[in-house]
Amino acid sequence: MSFEAWIIFVLFWVVFVTTPGPNAVNCISNGMSLPFSRAMIGVLAILTQATAFLILSALGVTALITASPTAFFVAKLIGAGFLVYLGVRGWINASKPAPTEVRPARHVYLHALAIATINPKSVAGYLAAFSQFVQPDVSIWAQMSVIMPTALTLTALSYTGFTTLGAVMGKAALGAVFNTWVRRVMAICFIIYGVLLGASSTPQPRG
Repeated sequence: MSFEAWIIFVLFWVVFVTTPGPNAVNCISNGMSLPFSRAMIGVLAILTQATAFLILSALGVTALITASPTAFFVAKLIGAGFLVYLGVRGWINASKPAPTEVRPARHVYLHALAIATINPKSVAGYLAAFSQFVQPDVSIWAQMSVIMPTALTLTALSYTGFTTLGAVMGKAALGAVFNTWVRRVMAICFIIYGVLLGASSTPQPRG
C-alpha cells in the first residue's frame, strides 16, 4: 500500500469508526456507569470483533481476486453502493434520538461483542471498505500488515474516546456526539467516499 493510499484509508477509517452508532452508545453508557478500567472491557470486545472481521474480509477479498477480477470489480461497486447507503441512512436518521441499549453490567465483554457483531455497519462495512482499498496485484497479507494495525489502532482510539466521554461528560456526551449536524457531516462523508471510490479504477492482477 502506497503512502497516499494509506492516508486515504486512514481518513476513511476515522469516519468509519467515529460515526455514532450502537458501539458508541454502548461505550458512552459503559463510561457513565462503570469504573473506567471495567468500561474499557467493552473496547476490548469491539477490538476482538474488529480483528475477526478484518481477517474474514481479507479472506473474502482474496477469494474474489482469485476467482475473477470481474467479480472483484462487482464487489467493489456493491461496496461503494453500501457506503452510499450508510450515508443516506445516516442523513435520514440524523435527527432521531440516539439509540439505547440494554446492557447487563456483569456481561460487559459479551454484550459489547454482541452489539459490535450484529451492528449492520460492521457486518457489511468491513467488506465494503476492503473492496475499495485492497490492490489485486499485491499480496493481500502484505497489505494486511499495514491495514490491520492501522485499523485496530484507530478503532481503539475512537472507542476509548467514546468511553472517556461517557466517564467525563455523562449523559451530556450523548447529546454532543449525536448532534444532528455532526451526524449529517459523517453521513455526507460516507456518500462522498462511496461515489469517489466506486468511480475509481480497479488495478488488474498480474498474470
